Amino acid sequence: VQLGESGGGSVQDGGSLRLSCAASGHTVTSYCMGWFRQAPGKEREGVAVIDSNGSTSYADSVKGRFTISQDSAKDTLYLQMNSLKPEDTAMYYCAADLFASGYCSNYIINPLAFSYWGQGAQVTVSP
Repeated sequence: VQLGESGGGSVQDGGSLRLSCAASGHTVTSYCMGWFRQAPGKEREGVAVIDSNGSTSYADSVKGRFTISQDSAKDTLYLQMNSLKPEDTAMYYCAADLFASGYCSNYIINPLAFSYWGQGAQVTVSP
């Protein structure tokens, strides 16, 4: 299983970005897939996850602003980020694992449980 993020960049406060995570070696809809982020000096934290049954979960800090989705035909995971804030600045990672369907949301707070990770994409939001 290999994951590769793209779409990071720099935007101003209130701007939008869409991150993509291309998967090879597995079908995204078969896995629990997630987006995590890590700012300098801080621990990696969960942003959003999507279960193999399609259900989604979000961190409170991004609810209503970020949307996680996936395209099974392209084996790609997405994170649409709107109304970005300076505090969203971080390295963003996609992750995957074969957790039992229905339990993916439990792992948004446990990034260490995920076995497969991408290399990360930097998102910088300026005031």
